[in-house]
Amino acid sequence: MKLRALLLAALLVCGFIVLTSRNGRYLERLPGFPKSNERLFTAAETARTAGLSSDELNNIDIYKRARLATVNITSTVLRRNFFFEVYPTKDIGSGFVIDDQGHILTNSHVLLGGGRIQVTLENQAMYDAQVLARDRRNDLGLIKISPKAKIPFLQLGDSEHIQVGQKVLAIGNPFGLEGTLTTGIISSIGRNIQDEKGTTLEGMIQTDAAINPGNSGGPLLDSQGSVIGINTAIYGAQGNIGIGFALPINRAKTMLEDYRAGRSFRKPWLGVAVAYVAGDLAEALDLPSQGGLLIQDVARGSAAHTAGLRGPRQIVAIGNNELGVGGDLIMAINGRAADRPDAIPRALTNKRPGDKVELTLFRGGRTTKVTVTLGEDPNEEP
Repeated sequence: MKLRALLLAALLVCGFIVLTSRNGRYLERLPGFPKSNERLFTAAETARTAGLSSDELNNIDIYKRARLATVNITSTVLRRNFFFEVYPTKDIGSGFVIDDQGHILTNSHVLLGGGRIQVTLENQAMYDAQVLARDRRNDLGLIKISPKAKIPFLQLGDSEHIQVGQKVLAIGNPFGLEGTLTTGIISSIGRNIQDEKGTTLEGMIQTDAAINPGNSGGPLLDSQGSVIGINTAIYGAQGNIGIGFALPINRAKTMLEDYRAGRSFRKPWLGVAVAYVAGDLAEALDLPSQGGLLIQDVARGSAAHTAGLRGPRQIVAIGNNELGVGGDLIMAINGRAADRPDAIPRALTNKRPGDKVELTLFRGGRTTKVTVTLGEDPNEEP
């Protein structure tokens, strides 16, 4: 009895199974399913859709192109120990080729200080590099190799219009592991961070794309494969925790323009510390709701001080933070709204000491305009 029941159940199941034709190209179904000649899939289609999304295919395409132009940089400096014995110290980082003449952008800190710089290309060819320019305040370095043949290079994008949430890709040599790709998004813009020497890097791009020691100097790419930033720093000393920082590529473009024109690159300086306020907070402070950059400090002897910009008259507590109030609110720079925390470094990207900028200020209940002649940053190393 049990055997007959099992056989009957098996026959019922077989009535609904899916059969495959001998050539493996079509699925046919028994009664109760679509027509037997309905084409459901082919082996070729299965191969084409092997689990790869359009976003993954985009990542793969960009990586194949960008990896060829991303290089490994080794900087070697000879030092003396306590017993005056000479020993070499090495630092590794990344960089990327920007033209077919062998020019490479990287971080200044990757180049250490006057030692031997070696560049390893994707095909493992090694070259000694010449340091052409260094902008220590922006942690930028420009070096050059003399390749024996034409080499791939990356296109420089535009960091002016980047947005929080857009996809980014980072390529570099973390911990010496060559050609590593990580992906993520832009987590924030306009971040000011300090390095271990106390130097402030302004207007940085924050990303959750994994950046680790060895990634420094490598490219941060958009979904078109264009460079929008140079991977520069991480939060914390141990490794990636999802908070990394990249220098906007437009800052490097300015250095390149000055180098090609034979100008000595000097950083323009306004000389104010600011806090971005808008919306309800601005209205609570009796400021226009569109907000702007509320001046927190004016450095003595700076361009802002010379132009008569005003700092806070008192300090108020807002939540767990203190805010200076009563000073000038910068609403626009050269007619462009100061509507984000990094509005000043963005406005000064293509400026040089001696250039003039027009500030639209809210002061004493009314709007006024002030022209400021930019000075040189006194903290910049020569």
